[in-house]
Amino acid sequence: MKNLLRYLSVVLSLLIAPTLAAREIAFTFDDAPTPDSALMTGQERTTRLIDTLIAAKVPDALFFVKADYINNDTQKRLKQYTAAGFHLANHSYSHKSASELGILDYPADVYKAHLLLKSYKNFLPYHRFPFLHYGKDVAAITSLQQSLTELGYKDGYVTIDNFDWYVSSLLTKAAEEKKTIDYDKARKFYVEMLYESIEFYDAMAKKSLGRSPQHVMLLHENDAAALFVGDLIAHLRTKGWKIVSPQQAYQDPIARNFPNVAFHKQGRVAAIANSKGVPESELRHPSENVEYLDKAFSDAKIIVK
Repeated sequence: MKNLLRYLSVVLSLLIAPTLAAREIAFTFDDAPTPDSALMTGQERTTRLIDTLIAAKVPDALFFVKADYINNDTQKRLKQYTAAGFHLANHSYSHKSASELGILDYPADVYKAHLLLKSYKNFLPYHRFPFLHYGKDVAAITSLQQSLTELGYKDGYVTIDNFDWYVSSLLTKAAEEKKTIDYDKARKFYVEMLYESIEFYDAMAKKSLGRSPQHVMLLHENDAAALFVGDLIAHLRTKGWKIVSPQQAYQDPIARNFPNVAFHKQGRVAAIANSKGVPESELRHPSENVEYLDKAFSDAKIIVK
């Protein structure tokens, strides 16, 4: 009887363990160092992000640099990130689509950025394609991957896509128009929208991979992140998520699973799902649509009339 009870206890623990295990996610920010806006200066944005990430005990964050933003002033902001222990990576020089530039000009653009970034402390050789455009077709994608490997770069893929950039642009536009913003409602909107996209892509991963991988979250170095990313982190932890470093997340086996498909613009999980027959129409969360967000933003009454 004791052996039977022991056996049942082990089986029960195995069944329960996966549901109790913390899901893991890393934070990455594109387009650093973004210029001043009507809401805050670039310096204020950088300081807010650093203070928030440190206060939230985020183990690391990776800032993908749009290198043509670098000048005498903005390079100080990049050094602030590295001095705080965070890391930098390559987001190209001109931020033009690889599909537009092609297989010869795009690597040259990446290398131009590399020359500006390589001497920074805490620089990591990861590259992320602007707009997640990996190339115009499978042949171009394969060629560009080879070129980036020859330059010494690893793919700075994401697993969770979203339109955080558009939400931030709505807030910035309101500030430009001197409108009053209800920041409590804006915070709630930001957290809920991003959390829904996280759960959406995690569910897709479980269906396509049979597990929840160590996720890489796509965010941008923008005003909304500076204002609300701490609230998102707190919310994730209440839901059982663990924040890990991007370096750790990029050790997940999904890093070696590069699907041979043309569809990569919603990230690695979506590309894998597409390679297994899931149509593109099912690989994007509803909030990845400007019309959807315009209506939802208006319905949330974030801008005080």
